[in-house]
Amino acid sequence: MKALIVDDEARVRKAVRLLVDWDAHQIDEILEAGNGNEAIEIIRQAKPALVIMDMMMESGNGIELMTWVNEFAGNTKFIVVSGHNDFEFVRQTVRHGGIDYILKPIEAEAINVAVAKAVAAWRSEEDDRSERQKQSIQLNEFKPIYGEKLLSALIDDPINSDLSLRRLCSDGIIPENIHSARLILVQTDAGNNPLIKRFGGDTELMNYAIVNICNEFLHSPLKGVAFRYWGGPPEIAIILWDIQTSVVELIGRINHGIYSTLQVRMHFGISSIGNLPKQLPYQRAEVAEALQRRNLLIHEDYCHFSSSSEEFRDRKEIAKAEVRGNVSTTNFADVKEDWKMAVISGSPEILSTAAQHWVDELSRGGVVTPEILNSWKNDALLFRSQLVREMLGPEAEGALAELEQADQLHPAPYTNGYSFSLFAWRDWSYTLMQELAEVIALKQAKERNPMHDIVKYIELNYASDLSLQEVAGKFFVSREYISRRFKQEYGINFSDFIVNIRIDKAKLLLQNPRLKLAQISEMVGFHDVKYFSKVFKKQVGSSPKDYRDTFKS
Repeated sequence: MKALIVDDEARVRKAVRLLVDWDAHQIDEILEAGNGNEAIEIIRQAKPALVIMDMMMESGNGIELMTWVNEFAGNTKFIVVSGHNDFEFVRQTVRHGGIDYILKPIEAEAINVAVAKAVAAWRSEEDDRSERQKQSIQLNEFKPIYGEKLLSALIDDPINSDLSLRRLCSDGIIPENIHSARLILVQTDAGNNPLIKRFGGDTELMNYAIVNICNEFLHSPLKGVAFRYWGGPPEIAIILWDIQTSVVELIGRINHGIYSTLQVRMHFGISSIGNLPKQLPYQRAEVAEALQRRNLLIHEDYCHFSSSSEEFRDRKEIAKAEVRGNVSTTNFADVKEDWKMAVISGSPEILSTAAQHWVDELSRGGVVTPEILNSWKNDALLFRSQLVREMLGPEAEGALAELEQADQLHPAPYTNGYSFSLFAWRDWSYTLMQELAEVIALKQAKERNPMHDIVKYIELNYASDLSLQEVAGKFFVSREYISRRFKQEYGINFSDFIVNIRIDKAKLLLQNPRLKLAQISEMVGFHDVKYFSKVFKKQVGSSPKDYRDTFKS
Protein backbone atom coordinates (compact mmCIF):
# COMPACT_ATOMS: atom_id res chain seq x y z
CA MET A 1 0.00 0.00 0.00
CA LYS A 2 1.22 3.50 -0.89
CA ALA A 3 0.89 6.79 1.02
CA LEU A 4 1.60 10.35 -0.14
CA ILE A 5 2.62 13.21 2.18
CA VAL A 6 1.84 16.68 0.75
CA ASP A 7 3.24 19.78 2.46
CA ASP A 8 5.34 22.71 1.26
CA GLU A 9 7.55 22.42 4.37
CA ALA A 10 10.11 19.62 4.27
CA ARG A 11 10.33 19.51 8.08
CA VAL A 12 6.61 18.78 8.34
CA ARG A 13 6.87 15.99 5.77
CA LYS A 14 9.77 14.54 7.78
CA ALA A 15 7.78 14.79 11.02
CA VAL A 16 4.88 12.88 9.49
CA ARG A 17 7.30 10.20 8.28
CA LEU A 18 8.64 9.80 11.82
CA LEU A 19 5.36 9.92 13.71
CA VAL A 20 3.33 7.43 11.66
CA ASP A 21 3.90 3.75 12.38
CA TRP A 22 3.82 2.75 8.70
CA ASP A 23 4.57 -0.93 9.31
CA ALA A 24 1.66 -1.26 11.72
CA HIS A 25 -0.66 0.07 8.99
CA GLN A 26 0.97 -2.15 6.33
CA ILE A 27 2.05 0.84 4.25
CA ASP A 28 5.28 -0.03 2.48
CA GLU A 29 5.84 2.95 0.16
CA ILE A 30 5.81 6.60 1.27
CA LEU A 31 5.87 9.33 -1.39
CA GLU A 32 6.23 13.09 -0.93
CA ALA A 33 5.02 16.21 -2.76
CA GLY A 34 5.80 19.85 -2.03
CA ASN A 35 2.54 21.29 -3.35
CA GLY A 36 -0.92 20.38 -4.62
CA ASN A 37 -0.03 20.45 -8.32
CA GLU A 38 2.88 18.08 -7.79
CA ALA A 39 0.62 15.84 -5.68
CA ILE A 40 -1.93 15.53 -8.49
CA GLU A 41 0.72 14.22 -10.89
CA ILE A 42 1.96 11.70 -8.32
CA ILE A 43 -1.61 10.53 -7.57
CA ARG A 44 -2.27 10.04 -11.29
CA GLN A 45 0.82 7.87 -11.69
CA ALA A 46 1.25 6.08 -8.34
CA LYS A 47 -2.44 5.88 -7.24
CA PRO A 48 -1.71 5.96 -3.47
CA ALA A 49 -4.35 4.62 -1.10
CA LEU A 50 -3.74 7.46 1.40
CA VAL A 51 -2.86 11.17 1.12
CA ILE A 52 -1.78 13.18 4.19
CA MET A 53 -1.94 16.82 3.13
CA ASP A 54 -1.57 20.39 4.32
CA MET A 55 -4.46 22.83 3.80
CA MET A 56 -2.46 25.97 2.94
CA MET A 57 0.24 25.71 0.26
CA GLU A 58 1.69 28.24 -2.12
CA SER A 59 1.09 26.19 -5.27
CA GLY A 60 -2.16 24.23 -5.40
CA ASN A 61 -3.97 24.69 -2.08
CA GLY A 62 -5.58 21.96 -0.02
CA ILE A 63 -9.20 22.63 -1.02
CA GLU A 64 -8.29 22.41 -4.71
CA LEU A 65 -6.43 19.16 -4.09
CA MET A 66 -9.35 17.71 -2.06
CA THR A 67 -11.79 18.64 -4.83
CA TRP A 68 -9.61 16.98 -7.44
CA VAL A 69 -9.13 13.82 -5.37
CA ASN A 70 -12.86 13.59 -4.68
CA GLU A 71 -13.68 13.92 -8.40
CA PHE A 72 -10.90 11.99 -10.12
CA ALA A 73 -9.38 9.70 -7.47
CA GLY A 74 -12.40 8.78 -5.36
CA ASN A 75 -10.80 5.59 -4.03
CA THR A 76 -7.98 7.57 -2.40
CA LYS A 77 -8.47 8.48 1.27
CA PHE A 78 -7.03 11.70 2.66
CA ILE A 79 -6.22 13.27 6.02
CA VAL A 80 -5.72 17.03 6.45
CA VAL A 81 -2.91 18.29 8.70
CA SER A 82 -3.19 22.04 9.17
CA GLY A 83 -2.08 24.88 11.37
CA HIS A 84 -5.42 26.64 10.89
CA ASN A 85 -8.31 25.89 13.28
CA ASP A 86 -10.86 27.13 10.75
CA PHE A 87 -14.44 25.77 10.75
CA GLU A 88 -14.81 26.25 6.99
CA PHE A 89 -11.64 24.22 6.34
CA VAL A 90 -12.95 21.42 8.57
CA ARG A 91 -16.33 21.57 6.84
CA GLN A 92 -14.73 21.37 3.39
CA THR A 93 -12.71 18.36 4.57
CA VAL A 94 -15.87 16.53 5.68
CA ARG A 95 -17.79 17.45 2.52
CA HIS A 96 -15.04 16.11 0.30
CA GLY A 97 -14.90 12.83 2.21
CA GLY A 98 -11.80 13.50 4.35
CA ILE A 99 -11.09 11.01 7.12
CA ASP A 100 -9.84 13.54 9.73
CA TYR A 101 -8.64 17.12 10.28
CA ILE A 102 -5.56 17.28 12.55
CA LEU A 103 -4.07 20.49 13.90
CA LYS A 104 -0.34 21.18 14.08
CA PRO A 105 1.79 20.45 16.07
CA ILE A 106 1.05 16.87 15.14
CA GLU A 107 0.57 14.30 17.89
CA ALA A 108 1.68 10.75 17.15
CA GLU A 109 -1.47 9.18 18.63
CA ALA A 110 -3.88 11.41 16.71
CA ILE A 111 -2.27 10.89 13.32
CA ASN A 112 -1.89 7.13 13.81
CA VAL A 113 -5.57 6.84 14.78
CA ALA A 114 -6.52 8.81 11.64
CA VAL A 115 -4.26 6.69 9.42
CA ALA A 116 -5.77 3.52 10.89
CA LYS A 117 -9.28 4.78 10.06
CA ALA A 118 -8.25 5.72 6.52
CA VAL A 119 -6.58 2.38 5.85
CA ALA A 120 -9.58 0.49 7.25
CA ALA A 121 -11.98 2.51 5.07
CA TRP A 122 -9.83 1.96 1.97
CA ARG A 123 -9.57 -1.78 2.60
CA SER A 124 -13.32 -2.04 3.23
CA GLU A 125 -14.12 -0.26 -0.03
CA GLU A 126 -11.54 -2.36 -1.84
CA ASP A 127 -13.29 -5.48 -0.54
CA ASP A 128 -16.64 -4.07 -1.67
CA ARG A 129 -15.25 -3.34 -5.13
CA SER A 130 -13.91 -6.87 -5.37
CA GLU A 131 -17.23 -8.27 -4.21
CA ARG A 132 -19.17 -6.18 -6.74
CA GLN A 133 -16.83 -7.38 -9.47
CA LYS A 134 -17.53 -11.00 -8.51
CA GLN A 135 -21.27 -10.33 -8.48
CA SER A 136 -20.98 -8.67 -11.88
CA ILE A 137 -19.31 -11.73 -13.34
CA GLN A 138 -21.90 -14.06 -11.83
CA LEU A 139 -24.83 -11.92 -12.96
CA ASN A 140 -23.54 -11.77 -16.53
CA GLU A 141 -23.18 -15.56 -16.52
CA PHE A 142 -26.81 -16.04 -15.47
CA LYS A 143 -28.36 -13.20 -17.50
CA PRO A 144 -26.41 -12.92 -20.76
CA ILE A 145 -29.63 -11.92 -22.62
CA TYR A 146 -29.45 -8.39 -21.24
CA GLY A 147 -25.78 -7.91 -22.03
CA GLU A 148 -25.43 -5.89 -18.84
CA LYS A 149 -21.67 -5.81 -18.96
CA LEU A 150 -21.69 -4.34 -22.45
CA LEU A 151 -24.51 -1.94 -21.63
CA SER A 152 -22.64 -0.70 -18.57
CA ALA A 153 -19.51 -0.27 -20.66
CA LEU A 154 -21.39 2.17 -22.91
CA ILE A 155 -21.50 4.49 -19.88
CA ASP A 156 -18.25 3.95 -18.02
CA ASP A 157 -15.86 2.92 -20.81
CA PRO A 158 -16.12 5.71 -23.41
CA ILE A 159 -12.91 4.62 -25.18
CA ASN A 160 -14.45 1.28 -26.15
CA SER A 161 -18.08 2.39 -26.25
CA ASP A 162 -18.36 2.21 -30.06
CA LEU A 163 -17.10 -1.38 -30.01
CA SER A 164 -19.55 -2.26 -27.23
CA LEU A 165 -22.41 -0.70 -29.20
CA ARG A 166 -21.55 -2.73 -32.29
CA ARG A 167 -21.59 -5.94 -30.25
CA LEU A 168 -24.94 -5.01 -28.68
CA CYS A 169 -26.36 -4.33 -32.13
CA SER A 170 -25.07 -7.63 -33.47
CA ASP A 171 -26.67 -9.43 -30.49
CA GLY A 172 -29.99 -7.72 -31.23
CA ILE A 173 -30.11 -5.92 -27.85
CA ILE A 174 -29.96 -2.47 -29.51
CA PRO A 175 -31.31 -1.95 -33.07
CA GLU A 176 -28.97 -0.88 -35.86
CA ASN A 177 -28.69 2.79 -36.82
CA ILE A 178 -29.66 4.18 -33.40
CA HIS A 179 -27.82 7.47 -32.92
CA SER A 180 -29.70 9.30 -30.15
CA ALA A 181 -31.10 8.26 -26.78
CA ARG A 182 -31.99 9.29 -23.25
CA LEU A 183 -30.50 7.75 -20.13
CA ILE A 184 -32.89 7.09 -17.24
CA LEU A 185 -31.93 5.94 -13.75
CA VAL A 186 -34.46 4.12 -11.57
CA GLN A 187 -33.86 5.06 -7.94
CA THR A 188 -34.33 2.06 -5.68
CA ASP A 189 -34.82 2.68 -1.96
CA ALA A 190 -32.20 0.86 0.12
CA GLY A 191 -34.13 1.90 3.23
CA ASN A 192 -37.37 0.20 2.14
CA ASN A 193 -37.09 -2.80 4.44
CA PRO A 194 -40.59 -4.24 3.76
CA LEU A 195 -39.84 -4.41 0.03
CA ILE A 196 -36.42 -5.99 0.51
CA LYS A 197 -37.90 -8.52 2.96
CA ARG A 198 -40.30 -9.66 0.24
CA PHE A 199 -37.22 -10.87 -1.64
CA GLY A 200 -35.73 -12.58 1.41
CA GLY A 201 -33.25 -9.72 1.93
CA ASP A 202 -31.76 -10.37 -1.53
CA THR A 203 -31.40 -6.93 -3.16
CA GLU A 204 -29.97 -8.51 -6.34
CA LEU A 205 -33.16 -10.52 -6.79
CA MET A 206 -35.22 -7.37 -6.14
CA ASN A 207 -33.28 -5.42 -8.77
CA TYR A 208 -33.63 -8.30 -11.24
CA ALA A 209 -37.42 -8.19 -10.77
CA ILE A 210 -37.52 -4.40 -11.33
CA VAL A 211 -35.42 -4.74 -14.50
CA ASN A 212 -37.83 -7.37 -15.84
CA ILE A 213 -40.87 -5.16 -15.15
CA CYS A 214 -39.23 -2.20 -16.94
CA ASN A 215 -38.34 -4.33 -19.96
CA GLU A 216 -41.94 -5.55 -20.29
CA PHE A 217 -42.92 -1.97 -21.18
CA LEU A 218 -39.85 -1.33 -23.35
CA HIS A 219 -39.72 -4.43 -25.54
CA SER A 220 -43.05 -4.30 -27.34
CA PRO A 221 -42.35 -2.48 -29.56
CA LEU A 222 -38.64 -2.14 -28.83
CA LYS A 223 -38.26 1.34 -27.35
CA GLY A 224 -35.22 0.81 -25.14
CA VAL A 225 -33.58 -1.56 -22.68
CA ALA A 226 -33.44 -1.68 -18.87
CA PHE A 227 -30.43 -3.25 -17.20
CA ARG A 228 -28.44 -3.47 -13.99
CA TYR A 229 -25.63 -0.90 -14.22
CA TRP A 230 -22.42 -2.28 -12.72
CA GLY A 231 -20.08 0.70 -13.10
CA GLY A 232 -20.69 2.11 -9.60
CA PRO A 233 -23.16 1.90 -6.72
CA PRO A 234 -26.18 -0.37 -7.32
CA GLU A 235 -28.34 1.29 -9.99
CA ILE A 236 -30.94 0.29 -12.57
CA ALA A 237 -30.53 2.13 -15.85
CA ILE A 238 -32.69 2.48 -18.96
CA ILE A 239 -31.36 3.49 -22.37
CA LEU A 240 -34.41 4.87 -24.23
CA TRP A 241 -33.78 5.32 -27.96
CA ASP A 242 -37.43 5.90 -28.92
CA ILE A 243 -37.13 9.64 -28.40
CA GLN A 244 -40.50 10.34 -30.05
CA THR A 245 -42.47 8.65 -27.29
CA SER A 246 -43.68 10.66 -24.28
CA VAL A 247 -41.18 9.74 -21.60
CA VAL A 248 -43.56 10.89 -18.85
CA GLU A 249 -46.36 8.63 -20.08
CA LEU A 250 -43.96 5.70 -20.52
CA ILE A 251 -42.58 6.07 -16.99
CA GLY A 252 -46.14 6.39 -15.71
CA ARG A 253 -46.96 2.98 -17.24
CA ILE A 254 -43.74 1.43 -15.92
CA ASN A 255 -44.39 2.81 -12.45
CA HIS A 256 -47.96 1.47 -12.53
CA GLY A 257 -46.53 -1.94 -13.42
CA ILE A 258 -44.04 -1.76 -10.55
CA TYR A 259 -46.82 -0.73 -8.17
CA SER A 260 -49.11 -3.55 -9.33
CA THR A 261 -46.35 -6.08 -8.69
CA LEU A 262 -44.47 -4.67 -5.69
CA GLN A 263 -46.90 -2.11 -4.19
CA VAL A 264 -44.35 0.71 -4.42
CA ARG A 265 -43.69 3.50 -6.89
CA MET A 266 -40.19 4.56 -7.80
CA HIS A 267 -38.44 7.77 -8.81
CA PHE A 268 -36.85 8.17 -12.23
CA GLY A 269 -34.04 10.55 -13.18
CA ILE A 270 -34.31 11.51 -16.86
CA SER A 271 -31.54 13.00 -18.99
CA SER A 272 -31.77 15.24 -22.04
CA ILE A 273 -31.51 13.61 -25.47
CA GLY A 274 -27.91 12.95 -26.52
CA ASN A 275 -25.71 11.09 -28.93
CA LEU A 276 -25.50 7.33 -28.41
CA PRO A 277 -23.07 6.27 -27.00
CA LYS A 278 -20.81 9.33 -26.65
CA GLN A 279 -23.11 11.40 -24.43
CA LEU A 280 -24.00 8.60 -21.98
CA PRO A 281 -21.33 9.45 -19.34
CA TYR A 282 -22.56 13.06 -19.27
CA GLN A 283 -26.20 11.96 -19.22
CA ARG A 284 -25.50 9.78 -16.19
CA ALA A 285 -24.11 12.82 -14.35
CA GLU A 286 -27.23 14.76 -15.36
CA VAL A 287 -29.71 12.22 -14.01
CA ALA A 288 -27.74 11.61 -10.82
CA GLU A 289 -27.89 15.37 -10.17
CA ALA A 290 -31.61 15.46 -10.96
CA LEU A 291 -32.30 12.74 -8.38
CA GLN A 292 -30.10 14.41 -5.78
CA ARG A 293 -31.98 17.68 -6.26
CA ARG A 294 -35.54 16.33 -6.31
CA ASN A 295 -37.86 17.98 -3.83
CA LEU A 296 -38.69 15.38 -1.18
CA LEU A 297 -41.68 17.46 -0.07
CA ILE A 298 -43.45 16.75 -3.39
CA HIS A 299 -44.37 13.06 -3.02
CA GLU A 300 -46.47 12.60 -6.16
CA ASP A 301 -43.80 13.63 -8.71
CA TYR A 302 -41.83 10.59 -9.89
CA CYS A 303 -40.19 12.05 -13.03
CA HIS A 304 -37.12 14.19 -12.42
CA PHE A 305 -35.54 15.88 -15.42
CA SER A 306 -32.07 17.29 -15.69
CA SER A 307 -31.97 21.08 -15.79
CA SER A 308 -30.61 20.94 -19.37
CA SER A 309 -33.60 19.00 -20.77
CA GLU A 310 -36.51 20.68 -22.55
CA GLU A 311 -39.03 18.86 -20.38
CA PHE A 312 -37.62 20.60 -17.32
CA ARG A 313 -39.76 23.59 -18.31
CA ASP A 314 -42.79 21.57 -19.43
CA ARG A 315 -45.64 20.27 -17.28
CA LYS A 316 -45.53 23.31 -14.99
CA GLU A 317 -41.77 22.78 -14.56
CA ILE A 318 -41.31 26.54 -14.68
CA ALA A 319 -43.28 26.85 -11.44
CA LYS A 320 -41.30 24.02 -9.91
CA ALA A 321 -38.05 25.64 -10.99
CA GLU A 322 -39.12 28.81 -9.24
CA VAL A 323 -39.76 26.80 -6.06
CA ARG A 324 -36.34 25.21 -6.43
CA GLY A 325 -34.85 28.67 -6.69
CA ASN A 326 -36.34 29.53 -3.31
CA VAL A 327 -34.33 26.91 -1.43
CA SER A 328 -33.66 28.15 2.08
CA THR A 329 -30.22 29.63 2.54
CA THR A 330 -30.30 28.70 6.22
CA ASN A 331 -26.99 27.26 7.35
CA PHE A 332 -26.44 24.81 10.18
CA ALA A 333 -24.58 27.62 11.94
CA ASP A 334 -28.00 29.24 12.50
CA VAL A 335 -29.05 26.40 14.82
CA LYS A 336 -25.62 25.44 16.12
CA GLU A 337 -25.87 27.54 19.29
CA ASP A 338 -29.33 26.11 20.06
CA TRP A 339 -27.95 22.60 19.76
CA LYS A 340 -24.94 23.39 21.94
CA MET A 341 -27.05 24.85 24.74
CA ALA A 342 -29.50 21.92 24.51
CA VAL A 343 -26.71 19.34 24.76
CA ILE A 344 -25.08 21.11 27.71
CA SER A 345 -28.42 21.36 29.50
CA GLY A 346 -29.31 17.70 28.91
CA SER A 347 -32.98 18.67 29.37
CA PRO A 348 -35.40 16.55 27.26
CA GLU A 349 -37.64 19.59 26.71
CA ILE A 350 -34.79 21.79 25.48
CA LEU A 351 -33.41 18.96 23.32
CA SER A 352 -36.85 18.44 21.77
CA THR A 353 -37.22 22.18 21.06
CA ALA A 354 -33.79 22.31 19.39
CA ALA A 355 -34.59 19.27 17.24
CA GLN A 356 -37.91 20.79 16.13
CA HIS A 357 -36.22 24.12 15.36
CA TRP A 358 -33.74 22.26 13.14
CA VAL A 359 -36.39 20.61 10.94
CA ASP A 360 -38.39 23.86 10.84
CA GLU A 361 -35.35 25.65 9.43
CA LEU A 362 -34.67 22.74 7.11
CA SER A 363 -38.10 22.91 5.47
CA ARG A 364 -38.66 26.68 5.69
CA GLY A 365 -37.89 27.29 2.01
CA GLY A 366 -40.43 24.73 0.78
CA VAL A 367 -37.70 22.53 -0.72
CA VAL A 368 -35.82 19.64 0.88
CA THR A 369 -33.55 17.60 -1.40
CA PRO A 370 -31.30 14.59 -0.77
CA GLU A 371 -28.39 16.94 -1.43
CA ILE A 372 -29.54 19.34 1.30
CA LEU A 373 -30.17 16.47 3.74
CA ASN A 374 -26.69 15.05 3.22
CA SER A 375 -25.16 18.49 3.77
CA TRP A 376 -27.12 19.11 6.99
CA LYS A 377 -26.44 15.59 8.27
CA ASN A 378 -22.69 16.08 7.72
CA ASP A 379 -22.85 19.45 9.46
CA ALA A 380 -24.65 17.86 12.44
CA LEU A 381 -22.01 15.14 12.75
CA LEU A 382 -19.25 17.72 12.42
CA PHE A 383 -20.87 19.79 15.20
CA ARG A 384 -20.92 16.68 17.39
CA SER A 385 -17.24 16.00 16.77
CA GLN A 386 -16.23 19.60 17.51
CA LEU A 387 -18.32 19.85 20.69
CA VAL A 388 -16.92 16.59 22.06
CA ARG A 389 -13.36 17.80 21.46
CA GLU A 390 -14.17 21.18 23.02
CA MET A 391 -15.83 19.71 26.11
CA LEU A 392 -13.72 16.62 26.76
CA GLY A 393 -10.22 17.39 25.45
CA PRO A 394 -8.02 14.27 25.77
CA GLU A 395 -11.08 12.08 26.40
CA ALA A 396 -12.68 13.11 23.11
CA GLU A 397 -11.51 10.23 20.90
CA GLY A 398 -12.94 7.58 23.20
CA ALA A 399 -16.25 9.44 23.44
CA LEU A 400 -16.48 9.84 19.66
CA ALA A 401 -15.82 6.12 19.20
CA GLU A 402 -18.75 5.37 21.54
CA LEU A 403 -21.02 7.74 19.64
CA GLU A 404 -20.05 6.31 16.26
CA GLN A 405 -20.86 2.86 17.58
CA ALA A 406 -24.27 4.15 18.72
CA ASP A 407 -24.85 5.49 15.17
CA GLN A 408 -25.09 1.90 13.98
CA LEU A 409 -28.06 1.34 16.31
CA HIS A 410 -29.72 4.67 15.45
CA PRO A 411 -28.67 5.49 11.85
CA ALA A 412 -29.85 8.62 10.09
CA PRO A 413 -32.89 8.16 7.84
CA TYR A 414 -32.06 7.22 4.26
CA THR A 415 -31.62 10.50 2.38
CA ASN A 416 -32.91 9.13 -0.94
CA GLY A 417 -35.85 7.24 0.54
CA TYR A 418 -39.37 7.30 -0.86
CA SER A 419 -41.06 7.79 2.51
CA PHE A 420 -39.38 11.06 3.50
CA SER A 421 -40.50 12.32 6.91
CA LEU A 422 -39.48 15.46 8.73
CA PHE A 423 -40.56 13.72 11.93
CA ALA A 424 -37.99 10.96 11.33
CA TRP A 425 -35.25 13.55 10.91
CA ARG A 426 -36.45 15.40 14.02
CA ASP A 427 -36.30 12.17 16.02
CA TRP A 428 -32.83 11.39 14.63
CA SER A 429 -31.50 14.82 15.61
CA TYR A 430 -33.06 14.49 19.08
CA THR A 431 -31.44 11.06 19.58
CA LEU A 432 -28.09 12.36 18.33
CA MET A 433 -28.15 15.29 20.79
CA GLN A 434 -29.44 13.14 23.65
CA GLU A 435 -26.68 10.52 23.23
CA LEU A 436 -24.13 13.32 22.92
CA ALA A 437 -25.37 14.94 26.15
CA GLU A 438 -25.23 11.60 28.00
CA VAL A 439 -21.70 10.78 26.86
CA ILE A 440 -20.38 14.25 27.74
CA ALA A 441 -22.07 14.16 31.17
CA LEU A 442 -20.66 10.70 31.91
CA LYS A 443 -17.13 11.61 30.84
CA GLN A 444 -17.22 14.84 32.83
CA ALA A 445 -18.39 12.91 35.90
CA LYS A 446 -15.34 10.70 35.53
CA GLU A 447 -13.19 13.80 35.24
CA ARG A 448 -14.35 14.79 38.72
CA ASN A 449 -12.89 11.54 40.03
CA PRO A 450 -9.76 12.47 42.08
CA MET A 451 -7.79 9.79 40.23
CA HIS A 452 -7.99 11.85 37.05
CA ASP A 453 -6.42 14.81 38.84
CA ILE A 454 -3.79 12.54 40.37
CA VAL A 455 -2.87 11.08 36.97
CA LYS A 456 -2.67 14.56 35.43
CA TYR A 457 -0.41 15.67 38.28
CA ILE A 458 1.89 12.68 37.68
CA GLU A 459 1.97 13.38 33.93
CA LEU A 460 3.08 16.95 34.63
CA ASN A 461 5.63 16.06 37.33
CA TYR A 462 6.91 12.66 36.21
CA ALA A 463 10.52 13.93 36.09
CA SER A 464 10.44 14.71 39.83
CA ASP A 465 11.09 12.21 42.62
CA LEU A 466 7.42 11.54 43.21
CA SER A 467 6.47 9.41 46.18
CA LEU A 468 3.20 7.77 47.07
CA GLN A 469 3.15 9.66 50.39
CA GLU A 470 3.69 13.02 48.69
CA VAL A 471 0.90 12.51 46.14
CA ALA A 472 -1.51 11.21 48.77
CA GLY A 473 -0.88 14.28 50.93
CA LYS A 474 -1.34 16.69 48.05
CA PHE A 475 -4.77 15.31 47.20
CA PHE A 476 -5.88 14.62 50.78
CA VAL A 477 -6.38 10.90 50.29
CA SER A 478 -4.70 7.90 51.86
CA ARG A 479 -1.80 5.98 50.37
CA GLU A 480 -3.92 2.86 50.45
CA TYR A 481 -6.66 4.58 48.39
CA ILE A 482 -4.19 5.52 45.64
CA SER A 483 -2.60 2.07 45.57
CA ARG A 484 -5.98 0.35 45.37
CA ARG A 485 -7.35 2.63 42.63
CA PHE A 486 -4.22 2.28 40.47
CA LYS A 487 -4.60 -1.49 40.63
CA GLN A 488 -8.32 -1.27 39.84
CA GLU A 489 -8.16 1.23 36.98
CA TYR A 490 -4.76 0.55 35.38
CA GLY A 491 -3.84 -2.96 36.54
CA ILE A 492 -0.42 -1.82 37.83
CA ASN A 493 0.93 -0.20 40.97
CA PHE A 494 1.78 3.46 41.50
CA SER A 495 5.53 3.20 40.87
CA ASP A 496 5.11 1.13 37.68
CA PHE A 497 2.67 3.72 36.36
CA ILE A 498 5.29 6.46 36.80
CA VAL A 499 7.94 4.29 35.11
CA ASN A 500 5.63 3.72 32.13
CA ILE A 501 5.11 7.46 31.69
CA ARG A 502 8.85 8.15 31.92
CA ILE A 503 9.67 5.48 29.32
CA ASP A 504 6.97 6.79 26.95
CA LYS A 505 8.43 10.32 27.23
CA ALA A 506 11.93 8.93 26.70
CA LYS A 507 10.82 7.20 23.48
CA LEU A 508 9.69 10.56 22.12
CA LEU A 509 12.89 12.33 23.15
CA LEU A 510 15.03 9.61 21.56
CA GLN A 511 13.71 10.72 18.19
CA ASN A 512 15.79 13.90 18.63
CA PRO A 513 19.35 12.94 17.59
CA ARG A 514 20.84 16.03 19.26
CA LEU A 515 19.96 14.86 22.76
CA LYS A 516 22.43 12.60 24.57
CA LEU A 517 21.23 9.59 26.53
CA ALA A 518 22.38 11.16 29.79
CA GLN A 519 20.33 14.28 29.06
CA ILE A 520 17.24 12.23 28.23
CA SER A 521 17.73 10.15 31.37
CA GLU A 522 17.72 13.30 33.54
CA MET A 523 14.80 14.86 31.65
CA VAL A 524 12.51 11.90 32.35
CA GLY A 525 13.49 11.48 36.01
CA PHE A 526 16.29 8.88 35.94
CA HIS A 527 19.45 10.22 37.56
CA ASP A 528 21.56 7.20 36.61
CA VAL A 529 21.90 6.63 32.85
CA LYS A 530 22.82 2.95 33.33
CA TYR A 531 19.75 2.33 35.44
CA PHE A 532 17.70 4.21 32.82
CA SER A 533 19.05 1.94 30.06
CA LYS A 534 18.28 -1.17 32.12
CA VAL A 535 14.69 -0.11 32.81
CA PHE A 536 14.18 1.03 29.20
CA LYS A 537 15.33 -2.32 27.79
CA LYS A 538 13.10 -4.20 30.20
CA GLN A 539 10.06 -2.14 29.20
CA VAL A 540 10.65 -1.76 25.45
CA GLY A 541 12.65 -4.86 24.59
CA SER A 542 15.62 -2.96 23.15
CA SER A 543 18.25 -0.58 24.50
CA PRO A 544 17.78 3.19 24.11
CA LYS A 545 20.57 3.23 21.52
CA ASP A 546 19.00 0.44 19.43
CA TYR A 547 15.61 2.09 19.70
CA ARG A 548 17.06 5.40 18.47
CA ASP A 549 18.76 3.66 15.53
CA THR A 550 15.38 2.63 14.15
CA PHE A 551 14.67 6.30 13.37
CA LYS A 552 17.82 6.83 11.33
CA SER A 553 17.14 7.04 7.62
